[in-house]
Amino acid sequence: GAVELVLLEKLLGLPKGNKYGVQGERKVPVLQTNNGPGLTGLMTIAAHLVKQAKKDQLLGSTAEEKAVVQQWLEYRVTRVDGGSSKEDTRIILKDLNVHLEDKVYLAGSVFTLADILMYYGLHHVMVDLTVQEKEKYLNVSRWFNHIQHYPGVRQHLSNVIFMKNRLYTNAH
Repeated sequence: GAVELVLLEKLLGLPKGNKYGVQGERKVPVLQTNNGPGLTGLMTIAAHLVKQAKKDQLLGSTAEEKAVVQQWLEYRVTRVDGGSSKEDTRIILKDLNVHLEDKVYLAGSVFTLADILMYYGLHHVMVDLTVQEKEKYLNVSRWFNHIQHYPGVRQHLSNVIFMKNRLYTNAH
């Protein structure tokens, strides 16, 4: 969580210097603010940073977009961060694959905070997928590859390779 927030800060072009901590067993990120209580939780802090950077469009422009962004941020925190088993991961990839079937980004045709945080949250999963698994979740792979090439998103994270051409055909 805290590591991602530092990446997000950089992506948004915010000055460094925010102090992040974590609390509890689940290591919930906390942002220490100079005035008043700190902010707690990935979604809360991320939305705060986006507003600080005056890039509110990342939170969605219409009421519907805003709701969809919120929905995926929540999914990210509850399902992706909460899931630990192979089965959890499979369900998450399946959900996303279906959702992304007719969309470029999680909120439809616009790049939002949901894409950024989902990318960071799934990076460790995508790195470990086999070529076959990446092909099975083709929509997720397409989306992930697109996001990792979005200016400023990937930063120091490793580039996940996706095959451009199929290694085998169904012709016999």
